[in-house]
Amino acid sequence: MSINYEEYVAGLVAKARSAQAIIENYTQEQVDALTCAVAYALTKPEVALKFGEMLVEESGMGIAADKQAKMYGKVKGTYFQMKGQKSVGLVEVDEKMGMEKYARPIGVIGAIIPVTNGEATPVVKSLMALKTRNAIILAPHPKARKTNLAVTEAIREAIVKLGAPADLVQAIDPEYVSIETSGALMKQVDFILATGGTPMVRQAYSSGNPAIGVGTGNVVSLIDGTTDMDKVADMLIRSKTFDNATSCSTENNIIVFEECYDKFIEAMAKQGAILVKENTPEKAVLLKTLWPESPANHDLNRQIVAQPASAIAKAAGLNDADAVRMIMVEDNDGYGNDFPFTGEKLSPVASVRKCKDFEDGLDKMMKILEYQGKGHSCGIHTSIKERVTEMGERIPVCKVCVNLPQSLSNSGSWTCGFPISMTLGCGTWGHNSISHNATWKDLLNFTYVSREIPSFQPKDEDLFDSAIIAKVNA
Repeated sequence: MSINYEEYVAGLVAKARSAQAIIENYTQEQVDALTCAVAYALTKPEVALKFGEMLVEESGMGIAADKQAKMYGKVKGTYFQMKGQKSVGLVEVDEKMGMEKYARPIGVIGAIIPVTNGEATPVVKSLMALKTRNAIILAPHPKARKTNLAVTEAIREAIVKLGAPADLVQAIDPEYVSIETSGALMKQVDFILATGGTPMVRQAYSSGNPAIGVGTGNVVSLIDGTTDMDKVADMLIRSKTFDNATSCSTENNIIVFEECYDKFIEAMAKQGAILVKENTPEKAVLLKTLWPESPANHDLNRQIVAQPASAIAKAAGLNDADAVRMIMVEDNDGYGNDFPFTGEKLSPVASVRKCKDFEDGLDKMMKILEYQGKGHSCGIHTSIKERVTEMGERIPVCKVCVNLPQSLSNSGSWTCGFPISMTLGCGTWGHNSISHNATWKDLLNFTYVSREIPSFQPKDEDLFDSAIIAKVNA
């Protein structure tokens, strides 16, 4: 029997619109009660762990305890950021300019959920929608369909206890989860919040409806040797091994000043990382382990995605595989399709290359990002402030992490200032509509009210610079 995806989605959207019509009249206090209830209910230790374990079992990816920690950090952090913030009615008054700003809901949000973060993303996006009096429909990856439904049911249970309609938050039923259903959803909702692979994000932007999507992650970090190398190694290992590198924010490429390269490799080895040398049989086998059909194509082997480094090392026949926490691969030869280690690996594997100095390091970073990851983020471990400034001015990314574990920071954390989010904008560099980490503020319409004020029109002699006028008139 053929499935009518448009009809199925239309039923979900109709229920969402009915529920949203009710919450549209909620007060700020009622809205904030809903977000508090959901954040609390979904971060109970046993609940967060249950969903972490469920997703690991269903997807075969990641680490349950890390997914539990992700629920704590992302869900609680998202709620913390919105707690006490105005999202209903009059939110801003500028008496001098005679302006008022009113927050208004968008309507029905279609949310694309990635398998890599299928435990926390549905909760975070639901919180964003509830804070802004929107309804939301959650469309998961096929390998997270059961987890997505269970998380959604937990959210619905929490909001119903406060008297809200359950259909404010809906999931695509497991039997309907497909590319076709997600495509139909994106065409029928009022707004799309897409986190997932590049093809899905591009589909969101081409759906005909407003959308926020994310760009491809392929993070590059630069190590200049001016900070404690043991601390650098600790941060890199923690970042790269968290949830077996499910995050698109983890370090995929590491560039190290050649003067401190050996010290860096030694520090990483103490933390359980191994180095696969370039131009060796081991590197050739590892390449085929990650990209079995290379050089014909560079489709990543799905069997190694978000798997422990030890399992990947065993598959590649590397020595002492059981003790391996992270695999580093020397990759000094080039960039792009002929050098696939330059790209995203979605596993505890990172390429490592040397640079002569800071300028050479930036040049190598630019070449990597031009191949993949432009717009997303990069990092540097340094004590020299001027180097940070230069990176901020020159590198085409939206986030620069300084002396931080990349995947534990650039999507927001308790120890850095980036907004906590599961949707990282990559600007026009990454073919995105935003450059910041998406938050609840991105799910609002605004009505602006203007009243007459005394004229603020200046005289021309005050408006235009006389030196510029002289040059124009010369």
